[in-house]
Amino acid sequence: MSAVNRTPGEVIFEAVSVSKSYPRRASNSALDSEGLIALQEINLHVRQGEFVCIVGPSGCGKSTFLNLVAGFDHPTQGELRLDGRAITKPDADRGMVFQEHALFPWLTVKQNASFGPSVAHVPKTKYEPRVDEYLSLVGMQKFADMYPDQLSGGMRQRAAIARALVNDPEILLMDEPFGALDLLTRGTMQRELARIWGETRKTVIFVTHSIDEAVLLGDRVIVFSAHPGRIREVVDIGLPHPRDLLCSQAVELKRRISSLLSDQISDDVTADNS
Repeated sequence: MSAVNRTPGEVIFEAVSVSKSYPRRASNSALDSEGLIALQEINLHVRQGEFVCIVGPSGCGKSTFLNLVAGFDHPTQGELRLDGRAITKPDADRGMVFQEHALFPWLTVKQNASFGPSVAHVPKTKYEPRVDEYLSLVGMQKFADMYPDQLSGGMRQRAAIARALVNDPEILLMDEPFGALDLLTRGTMQRELARIWGETRKTVIFVTHSIDEAVLLGDRVIVFSAHPGRIREVVDIGLPHPRDLLCSQAVELKRRISSLLSDQISDDVTADNS
């Protein structure tokens, strides 16, 4: 499906009082009525063309939240809305890029990028120019006939990004997409993603463990607390692109986010030991 034409800054996504819990076995083998609370009372809005990063301690529910937005799972309480409609299942209006590329190994780069529209029975004459456009945008057009096992990690992630963009989603969801890459390749991919976002102005929700990555890419950084995951603070970045992470404003933002996370970890340790 094609993304709806919207005014930049218009709210297109909302999480309203979203909580998620999972049942677990109590010591008597019965199901614990409260269960494991992964997320609690998440309230968040995302605007058209915004790049939102989510950071937080391990196990705080960042990926759980992204899976709810993708429609892979459902909240226990609350509601997720895209364009005012409740999210109930996966759909082409949300594109997902995982930490592992998830490309089909038996398909070429171009065939992988074409997979979504082809299974949706979109005419080839309609989607093929778009496939070529996005493969060119991510720098993979000359590798279109290669298979995933012939590519480097960074190239596979470029192909995965192209595959997600070909469906023209309203929101691009990215779950630590560069986490498995080496430091140099990760830096290259961060710069490339910033360039791609600058050209497409696609709305992005991006989960990361890296404070540097969040400050480099995000318009806003959503800091999650742990156990259960809540929004501790929303940090507006407000720096122009391209960004210099060594400038005084960026250093101060990184210090602020690091302090929020450090305080959270200290609170968790104190609670566990009490």
